[in-house]
Amino acid sequence: MGKSKKDKKAKKTKKSKAISFSEALRFTEGDLLSDIDPGSKPNFDGKKKDGKKALAEFDDELDGLQEKLFADGRTGGNKRILLVIQGMDTAGKGGIMRHVVGLVDPQGVELTAFKAPTDEEKEHPFLWRIRNALPDAGMIGVFDRSHYEDVLIVRVHDLVPESQWARRYTTINELEAGLAEDDVTIIKVMMHVSKKEQKERLTERLDRPDKHWKYNPGDVTERGYWDDYQEAYQVALDKTSTDEAPWFVVPADRKWYARLAVQRLLLEHLREMDLAWPKADFDVAEEKARLKKS
Repeated sequence: MGKSKKDKKAKKTKKSKAISFSEALRFTEGDLLSDIDPGSKPNFDGKKKDGKKALAEFDDELDGLQEKLFADGRTGGNKRILLVIQGMDTAGKGGIMRHVVGLVDPQGVELTAFKAPTDEEKEHPFLWRIRNALPDAGMIGVFDRSHYEDVLIVRVHDLVPESQWARRYTTINELEAGLAEDDVTIIKVMMHVSKKEQKERLTERLDRPDKHWKYNPGDVTERGYWDDYQEAYQVALDKTSTDEAPWFVVPADRKWYARLAVQRLLLEHLREMDLAWPKADFDVAEEKARLKKS
């Protein structure tokens, strides 16, 4: 049953008063992608210059929390983060890698960009390559595309029978629930770009010789399946946004806002992990004395 205008207005008012990006962007039961404006700026009232300033404002805190996570993993802790970035072509996934993930210490990041499955990967269950790429203790694992391709492009193009991909939603939920139990904090981000904005970004790639390398003729072909992809994303969000691993829908028509939003999502989740510096497993005073004499 669809939502009334009154329900939608109430939800919009609630989100506009959110105190965190996690609350403002979280996909909840009954939400419709078609109701979310890809050009909006949930939980942020500033302009582009304000957004860029805000992005830099918490760099030090983000860097410090990431170092605490890394240190925890190197001293026996098991906490880690899995940041999943999904979105249509040109949604800005690469910008997130450069302007958000790229600002933390690279030794604490494990980035995997999933492409079409290789012949070896096709010989295994669809989650085989995902399990092989999961982050180690203390790491921030980042998936540029992910296991969700197996219920998105696979669904849209009928790459396997419906009876097969339809079971994958449950399999994905079971995987993520198990990861959450194993101290993995999962942050799933859907970069929500409009069809109009995608066309403008593809046009820019064709107009600029320095962007030709980024252009893929297949992207135009995929635009022909736009409505099918929107439906596939809606179903994936409906079926796999759980308490253990909720989805966050980030409006992506404004690149600067999308980068700010993902940075804040990462920062807020790191804060919630309540990280502390590992205690020394040696006598600090004794080591100071030894060092002084050396």
